[in-house]
Amino acid sequence: MNARILMVVNIEWYFRSHRLGLAKALAAHGFDVTVAASVERGEAEAIKREGVRFLPLSLRRRSTNPVREVLTIAELVRLYRRERPDLVHHVTVKPILYGSIAARLAGTPAQINAIPGLGYLFLGHGFRGRVRRRLAMQAYKWALAGQRSRTIFQNAEDRRLFVAHDVVREDQTVVIRGAGVNVQKFVPRPEPPGLPLLMLASRLLWDKGVGDFVEAVRLLKRDGVPCRAIIVGKPDTENPHALPVEVLRQWEAEGIVELWGHQTDMPNVLSQAAVVVLPTFYPEGLPKILLEAAASARPIVATDVPGCREVVRHGENGLLVPRRDPGALAGALGELIRDPQRRAAMGAAGRARAEEEFSEERVFAETLQVYRDLLGG
Repeated sequence: MNARILMVVNIEWYFRSHRLGLAKALAAHGFDVTVAASVERGEAEAIKREGVRFLPLSLRRRSTNPVREVLTIAELVRLYRRERPDLVHHVTVKPILYGSIAARLAGTPAQINAIPGLGYLFLGHGFRGRVRRRLAMQAYKWALAGQRSRTIFQNAEDRRLFVAHDVVREDQTVVIRGAGVNVQKFVPRPEPPGLPLLMLASRLLWDKGVGDFVEAVRLLKRDGVPCRAIIVGKPDTENPHALPVEVLRQWEAEGIVELWGHQTDMPNVLSQAAVVVLPTFYPEGLPKILLEAAASARPIVATDVPGCREVVRHGENGLLVPRRDPGALAGALGELIRDPQRRAAMGAAGRARAEEEFSEERVFAETLQVYRDLLGG
């Protein structure tokens, strides 16, 4: 009988964007794959059309209601007992913390916990921030324990942090850098003529540095630097850090940026960019948009933070700038706007790195090896 795999993810659109390819690759290798996630954007049917069995969950990302959270854990326990997976693969915070409890109560033999960045639990300073991080570390330490358990980190810095704080044993961890990128789908295309286009494509959260991007563009336009600035994406209404629609519209009305909204054909969208920008100060794992930009042979300007550092080698395939520093961001963007030859060279270097280090094939193979290790080959 094929090994039964249950993937538990917080929301269905995240699974479709970041893990659908992995689920299909696992199925192609003979695994019986089911995914369970909450539904926010009505993308469950699209997942089913890809041949992946989908089960809806009532998990709410931002809920802090104790009764609701206990009911979510109980729902997961029932799910695991009914599905009887040989291995459960948790992705993102609540599935990891709640799913680990459920897996123990249900007697699930093996589990993988994939941490795609440290998230809001590790954002913030001061007393409250320290307390939140300490509690988060204790919760993770309990969740990640167990002999037949592996933790996947997206960058080496996050793994070092968890190992140094004795949250997880190093021999039970692996670094697999991101969800991978389809290097046959995202391919180099010539930069179009006209004003250089600066593109930020992301969930529209303050913590992704969208406000810093807008301020940097203001500085560039004040200094007469010729460029266009584009924001791709839509506000994440379930997230308390989402940008208000009125703020976005005001920026557009002022002529600072153009709003392109949610886009599905990202290879075509990226082909129109001269530089891809991500001035995030969110605790990233490894931003998927940076992999797509690299595969599309576009230079990147990003903040010098974990995750971004994993993709961007400063001066080689992009530039790294300090977080929350619109002036430094404007300076880096101005350098690349004025130097098309340097943009082309950085884009080519990024493409080479994407092919060698970040392809979906490599990520899928590395993940498959973790499965085989836990399931005994």
